[in-house]
Amino acid sequence: MRSTPLENRPRLPRIALSKRNRAVVRALNPMLLNESILFRAALAVCRIIGAKVSTVGGATGQSSAIPAWRIRIEERVAKARALIGRLICFRSGNNRPRIVRTVRMAFAGTNVSLSQPDIMQKLTERIDHLKQRIAAWGKRIRRYTERSTRFNQNRLFQSDHTRLYKSLERPMVSGSGSAPNQSDTAFWRGLWSEPVNHSEGPWTEVVAGQCANIMPMDPVIIALDDVAEAVRRAPNWKVRDSTGCITTG
Repeated sequence: MRSTPLENRPRLPRIALSKRNRAVVRALNPMLLNESILFRAALAVCRIIGAKVSTVGGATGQSSAIPAWRIRIEERVAKARALIGRLICFRSGNNRPRIVRTVRMAFAGTNVSLSQPDIMQKLTERIDHLKQRIAAWGKRIRRYTERSTRFNQNRLFQSDHTRLYKSLERPMVSGSGSAPNQSDTAFWRGLWSEPVNHSEGPWTEVVAGQCANIMPMDPVIIALDDVAEAVRRAPNWKVRDSTGCITTG
């Protein structure tokens, strides 16, 4: 184990702090004369208490980030698209044995025969049904992706906001992402500098007349102590200014 590289060593799990596990650790501690056998002792503890240890080579090889249900949905989408292609080929007049066999499998258990007169309508309905299922599966994956992206960005903002800003700017810098529209950028940058030019609707005058008899509220004086007490538990805000520096309040 001493000559084994770190990336090829098994990954040690986090053991529970029970009396039995602590007793095993105390029994092995006097045997550790130096740090060279520390990993082997920890591996022995895991095997004695029956903890699950990953196989050799699984130290850095992380498990797939794609969940199993998403992989299954992607496989269903691929099969549904292939089936749609076969059905469209049959509807266009392709009567090869493989195509006919696939169409019969698609209508298995539906009491639909390929010789009935409305088979073309049944084919269209079946194709539309498969397309709707593909759209539903795609929306499910899209919702998961958006939620996962938001969660990872929020967690990264709490731990290392600098990395978050760099990750957001990296697609534009590398050219992999779509370039922002210059007109949109100019509009939002100059939004507050534009003079107010709009017409008030007649309903505003009606509301103003209804509110004329309402007594004004007493003025509220906000002291510095009130502001300090309100923001005492609030987290610090972080923003990047025009120079690119991170400003923390």
